[in-house]
Amino acid sequence: MNALKWNEDGLIPAIVQDAETGDVLMMAWMNESAFKKTLETGQTYFYSRSRRQEWHKGGTSGHVQHVESIWVDCDADVVLIKARQVGGACHEGYRSCFFRRVDSDGAFEISSKPIFDSGEVYGKPGPTPNPSKGSGELPSS
Repeated sequence: MNALKWNEDGLIPAIVQDAETGDVLMMAWMNESAFKKTLETGQTYFYSRSRRQEWHKGGTSGHVQHVESIWVDCDADVVLIKARQVGGACHEGYRSCFFRRVDSDGAFEISSKPIFDSGEVYGKPGPTPNPSKGSGELPSS
């Protein structure tokens, strides 16, 4: 763990990939404590930059990730977690957080259907209904 290169905030990006299909499920940040808990428990833990706290993936929804293996990139500044996903990885109800494709005009196209109702799971209104064409232009930087 000492060989990992944490950013100036003490975080490292973690990409989660489905161990069976190879699909990218999500990206989140880990601090050292979340990384250690992931190693110790065999389920993923992350650090929320907006809430400034650790969180257990699936802690609220039950949609946990069972870690199969953890890989480190050539620079040791990104980790790749291969996991078995229970339910959806995305808090908006999709299997993967990468459910929108950017078309040639820069608009988002929804490319899959939700697999659970995020409003029921999290007690908040869910995302806007799933249109055939996505929610519009890319946000400006």
